Amino acid sequence: MKRSLKSELLVLTGLMVFLAGCSRVEITGRRQLTLVPDSMIHSMSSESYGEFLAQHKRSADVENTQMVKRTGSRIQKAIEQYCAQKCIENRLAGYQWEFNLIEDPNVNAWCMPGGKVVVYTGLLPIAKTETGLAVVMGHEIAHAFARHGAERMTQGLLVDLGGMALSEALRQKPEATKNLFMQSYGLGAQIGVLLPYSRLHENEADRLGLIFMSMAGYDPREAVAFWQRMAAGKTGAAPPEFLSTHPAGTTRIRNIQALIPEAMQYYRAP
Repeated sequence: MKRSLKSELLVLTGLMVFLAGCSRVEITGRRQLTLVPDSMIHSMSSESYGEFLAQHKRSADVENTQMVKRTGSRIQKAIEQYCAQKCIENRLAGYQWEFNLIEDPNVNAWCMPGGKVVVYTGLLPIAKTETGLAVVMGHEIAHAFARHGAERMTQGLLVDLGGMALSEALRQKPEATKNLFMQSYGLGAQIGVLLPYSRLHENEADRLGLIFMSMAGYDPREAVAFWQRMAAGKTGAAPPEFLSTHPAGTTRIRNIQALIPEAMQYYRAP
């Protein structure tokens, strides 16, 4: 029996939506499906980031705060230069970068859409140096740059909210949509507590992060020692927050070692 015209139109519409939402991740070339407008995501990100800063104490350590801002700024400029060279400046449209050090003993860091970055003071002893810090910040910024959260939110809109457009979901189901945003960007029930990314996203963020830190003049070979320190710090019944969401075992370290030759092609010592 032939399909009805209505069914054919639905299939065609779905295909058009899929193709319209397909893009490629820079450098890796992987195709991804994102159906959420960056402008709306950046607005929601800015609001959530403001709420987090209002509820958490920024570090009074001037030296370390400046190190976080300096490291973030160098990576920011490197990414902006890369986008300018590739004529894809629109990739960063709406970005309003912020880098803050939060007084918190948890070993953690994260980046929200639009360049909203937080580093916890508990991470600094493991980072040890500015280059070690660049490993983490490059990795987290890579998640945002590659729109990994937008991919997860797209999946949520398609599966959990019946394929609603983001604007419609915000209007009809604001609470469910906000919860979806928090989960998609790893914010869960408590802002700043990361949820696991997929293995695909983690590997991609490792690769992009190494390249970004290299572009910024940080030696990517230091990433191996950082992840070894991170793995060694996993002691006791409760692992550091960062480790619970970013596996740092021997397999990951081997993968990073394999990625370093590519990253070195982008490295220029300052």
